[in-house]
Amino acid sequence: MEHSHCFFENRACKYFPCHKGLQEFNCLFCYCPMYLHEQCPGNPRFLEKGGRRIKDCSGCAFPHYPGNYEAVVKILSGK
Repeated sequence: MEHSHCFFENRACKYFPCHKGLQEFNCLFCYCPMYLHEQCPGNPRFLEKGGRRIKDCSGCAFPHYPGNYEAVVKILSGK
């Protein structure tokens, strides 16, 4: 995919790739912008630590798939 407003791949990043197994890797959402959303289309785990529920997105690559840009924007806009 060509670099554009909805895709950016940074192979020079020391953390690249932060998730394995993707042919094209969208770094535009370097962190999960849906972290604060309880319901998201990815596959987060929820951990209990010190009596708190913590969302763990480390095993989820949903925002890094190039075709998921529109889905992420739609969720963030509340539509």
